[in-house]
Amino acid sequence: MLVLHGTGVSSGIAIGKAYVLHRERPEVPEYALPENLIEGEIRRFTAAIDSARSQLESIRDHIPKSAPPEISSIIDTHLLILHDKMICEAPVDTIRKKRCNAEWALKTQSDELSAVFEQMDDPYLRSKKTDVGQVVDRILRNLLVSNDEEHEQITDALDGQIVVANDLTPADIVLLKHTRIAAFVTNLGGPISHTAILARSLEIPAIVAVHNATRAIRSGEQLIVDGKLGVLIVLPEPGVVAEYQHRQKRIVQLKRELETIKASRSETRDGCAIKLYANIELPDDIKAANKVAAEGIGLYRTEFLFMNRPDLPDEEEQYRAYAKVVKAIPGKPVTIRTLDLGADKRIDSNSRGGETITVNPALGLRAVRLCLHDTSLFRPQLRAILRTSALGQVRIMIPMLSSLGEMFRVLDLIEETKAELTRQGQPFDPETQIGGMIEVPAAAVSADLFAPHLDFFSIGTNDLIQYTLAIDRVDEAVNYLYDPLHPSVLRLISMTIRAGKSAGIPVAMCGEMAGDVRYTRLLLGLGLDEFSMHPSALLEIKRIVRESDLTELGRFAEDVLNARHTGELHALVDKMNER
Repeated sequence: MLVLHGTGVSSGIAIGKAYVLHRERPEVPEYALPENLIEGEIRRFTAAIDSARSQLESIRDHIPKSAPPEISSIIDTHLLILHDKMICEAPVDTIRKKRCNAEWALKTQSDELSAVFEQMDDPYLRSKKTDVGQVVDRILRNLLVSNDEEHEQITDALDGQIVVANDLTPADIVLLKHTRIAAFVTNLGGPISHTAILARSLEIPAIVAVHNATRAIRSGEQLIVDGKLGVLIVLPEPGVVAEYQHRQKRIVQLKRELETIKASRSETRDGCAIKLYANIELPDDIKAANKVAAEGIGLYRTEFLFMNRPDLPDEEEQYRAYAKVVKAIPGKPVTIRTLDLGADKRIDSNSRGGETITVNPALGLRAVRLCLHDTSLFRPQLRAILRTSALGQVRIMIPMLSSLGEMFRVLDLIEETKAELTRQGQPFDPETQIGGMIEVPAAAVSADLFAPHLDFFSIGTNDLIQYTLAIDRVDEAVNYLYDPLHPSVLRLISMTIRAGKSAGIPVAMCGEMAGDVRYTRLLLGLGLDEFSMHPSALLEIKRIVRESDLTELGRFAEDVLNARHTGELHALVDKMNER
């Protein structure tokens, strides 16, 4: 029996035979071309682009209407990448200038783009490197595989099997779902890649970043996949199989129980109401939020509008996207986070805020800093959000605040935008709430200074933990240090909650910690009464809320805050979760 570990990205347990899908990136040749063959080579490259587009459109057209909306959206993202000048035009220039073959020109451009993405601090945006790589691989295969030969067929023979691969594309996931695979495991990938998002949407147990899985496992070997813990067991012993079969039955039972509390109030045993919101990235994600009866949208990421395109979205395009969400969840709050990109993150064919990539983009011109640096980017978004406020309960959330000066500049811009809309006769809600994300340690320490001027806080734990501990959670050399239960992190969270309560403003949490059941009782004990998470986690968090007693948890939380050693702290949280 062999136990391997990776990153669990889609919970659930699967037991089945392995099917190892060998699909490495094709070897790319490099050779020079005579002048008279250049135009023909360009036509060959263009034909490969067209074939890739037709393949993706065919996959999209065959997606069942009952499938989650994320599937079509992700396939559309790959189609947008195909249209990007950096993919469809830059290699053509390289073919002409260097007189090289199309495959090499595309690989050269892909390597340059990969280097740019590697410099990005935001894990969500850095994960887009995977999407670009998958699109490039599709084009390369069209260039290198002759006679329409398929590089690897995905067939109905995979029914009930566990696919093990180096990586999988969103298009692969769609096809694999139709073959009713039991689970999948990949060497590469991360928790916020499109592959992971699709696995969660389709409820396929999955583990990514299991290094050398395709080398350690042979087709036909029995596997157990624990998609929640990220544990992969190869050739399990009979007793282990029996234990996991029992866990499978328990998961099915738990899902049925969670369905029964969907319409129930989210409140503790001692009668304290806890608001449970959903995080969304795309307008169509609102369907998943409504499906679990979310009380509103606690984080609406707007970056998708600005990425994988040669131009910037204008005010009208943004307004239509925001309005679609607000109309789809009537009577409930929608918290729209303003643009959270940086100078190092390409949102068009050029970098904004400067042509160079900063040495440390984590500390550079990003999020609210970029928006204040380039108000031509910020003002249209503020106008679009404020106009949307006329349609429902819209809240504006500012990311990465670190100083009062930044906050006052943002508030002034919002007031200027309101005055402008009033002069133009554009309807909006003058009482639109303005909140700040607490994700920089300086903001948490100064939360009591921010609170009197804002309507709410939302703690972004993903960045708060990284900045506090000075580690990159996707860097394998140091990500073992990423610990939401680090005493410094917990003290900053507690400090923020207390500052909000003292000022009489609500404090929410929208980072991954809010959707992790291990931390729910601790956060309740610290005084957090608003959680925002991926819709798939909401019902399980509600179950824990309904089984908790705040008075009792408050005492435990104080013990946790006073703990001096990490081991003691983790043990206290485990004890809290046993109750």
